[in-house]
Amino acid sequence: MNPSRPATLSRRTFVGAAAAIAAPFSFGQTGWPDRPVQLVHGFGAGGNADVIARLVAQQLHASLKQPVVVDIKSGAGGMIASSFVAKAPPDGHTLVLLTGGHTASAAMRRTLPYDPVKDFAFISTLTSFPFVVAVRPDHPAKSLADLIQMARSGTKKVSFSSVGVGSTQHLAGELLGGTAGIELLHVPYRGGGAPVQAVVAGDVDVLVDTPTVALPHVQSGTLRALAVTSAAAWPSLPNVPPVAATLPDFEVRSWLGLGAPAGTPEAIVRRLNADVQALLKKPEVRAALLRAGSEPTYSSSEAMREMVQNDIARWRSVIARRGIEIQN
Repeated sequence: MNPSRPATLSRRTFVGAAAAIAAPFSFGQTGWPDRPVQLVHGFGAGGNADVIARLVAQQLHASLKQPVVVDIKSGAGGMIASSFVAKAPPDGHTLVLLTGGHTASAAMRRTLPYDPVKDFAFISTLTSFPFVVAVRPDHPAKSLADLIQMARSGTKKVSFSSVGVGSTQHLAGELLGGTAGIELLHVPYRGGGAPVQAVVAGDVDVLVDTPTVALPHVQSGTLRALAVTSAAAWPSLPNVPPVAATLPDFEVRSWLGLGAPAGTPEAIVRRLNADVQALLKKPEVRAALLRAGSEPTYSSSEAMREMVQNDIARWRSVIARRGIEIQN
């Protein structure tokens, strides 16, 4: 497998999903949910995870007939949130919005306070998306090729921002540098709008972030997009070339998905999986996700688990090839 390509959902994804949805649900005895549901994510307010979490919470509120409260536990590339949820009671009242950073952190760290696969019940993926490589409008690099040449010249250390060490943005930036044969200075932030604000302010040269974060700034003219990391042009940025136009075969796409603590009753996992499938079919939800630069992406719980396992292996391969220092 090309390590820069995401895991592909196979046909059995949909076969398994159909079987799961067809299975009967019975909540009469448990009364689930009998109180508000907590939806945790590990990144700052206003970022990609936060925007999607609030959209999903609103939709689940309608289907579950209980408030779904978004709880931000930011830091450490999402690990604080994942650790909290891994240790939460597996009763269906604590959920987590996992990102591609869940697998990147697993590959980047020697130890974690949780097992990234065994300690979670995976419900479904929600979206997939590339990253946007962007600079300030007055930055001297007018194209990705210009940026690469600037870094190669050694006249100035080119820096890029991310939402944290071990985040997918971090590893995507490292992979970009490695593929181009250049060294980029990584400047991590805690997430949310901080990385893009640093680039807009001129503190960092390059943004490597999601379309949800970058798109409003590109549209308003406060950022200039140089490339997207999808294999071809991305629908929400049709005039922005892919990195692959400069560095052939380069592709990185990430994802968001819904999870719960391991041991969450299978009936609850199936119910939530069916709710995700239903909400992703709604025209207004699909339109909102597409406007945010994400592609609605539903999967079975089994396929999401397989994707997580494959992604961890993929990023470990990238880290080894790049000689990136593993974090404690």
